[in-house]
This record gives sequence, C-alpha cells and structure tokens, in this order.
Amino acid sequence: MSMYATLEEAIDTAREEFLEASRDSGNDDQDPVVSQFSLQKYIMQDGEIMWEAEFLADENEAADALPFRTGEAAQAIFDGDFDETELRLEWQEENTLHEWDEGDYQYEPPLDTEEGQTAADEWEEL
Repeated sequence: MSMYATLEEAIDTAREEFLEASRDSGNDDQDPVVSQFSLQKYIMQDGEIMWEAEFLADENEAADALPFRTGEAAQAIFDGDFDETELRLEWQEENTLHEWDEGDYQYEPPLDTEEGQTAADEWEEL
C-alpha cells in the first residue's frame, strides 16, 4: 500500500504503476484502457491527510482502495482530464480511514488519545 500526501501525487503514481504493469504484460503497443479508478483517503494519527489511488483494467479486479470511478470517468482521470477540487468534494467522508495504531485503520477516529482527538478535530474542520 502506497500513500501520498497529495491527491495529485497519488494519481500520478497510480498512472505510472498501471503503465508499468501494462508494459510488463506485453500491452506496450496499445493505448492503456482503464476500467476502474479506486481511491482511499486516510487521516493519520498526527492529523496528516494521505491518499492512495489505483487504476485497474478490469472492474472485477480486487483493489486496495474503494472503487471511485468506472468506465469513461476512470479513463478520463487516467488521461488527466479531471478537476482535483471536484474529486475532493465528491469524496464521501464516511469512507475516510483513520489511523488508530501504525498500520491499523478504522472508519472512525480514535478519541482516547490526544493525537486521536486532534485528528478528529481536524477531520471535523474539513
């Protein structure tokens, strides 16, 4: 799992990884066709926001992140034809994962620690 501090960096890396996997499978001569774009937002214990993104060639493939766009919409994001602000606004906050312990994520922020309360406060401000 690779997380990035900016959504743009997560998408760029996901694009590069998809292209590399496409080349490795012998599809180097064809234009890449994306069927699904998956995205996950994380809030770390220190309140930092991180993103994970993934492009898939088949909608039935298992993704590490939540399916966010499929078909033409996923291809448009892959091609760079998207508005990052719009993607952020369309993200459903209830799908955000919060870090409880290192490597342990839940859909609710931990409130029993100072760091958890800080992250929860920052999450509410967003």
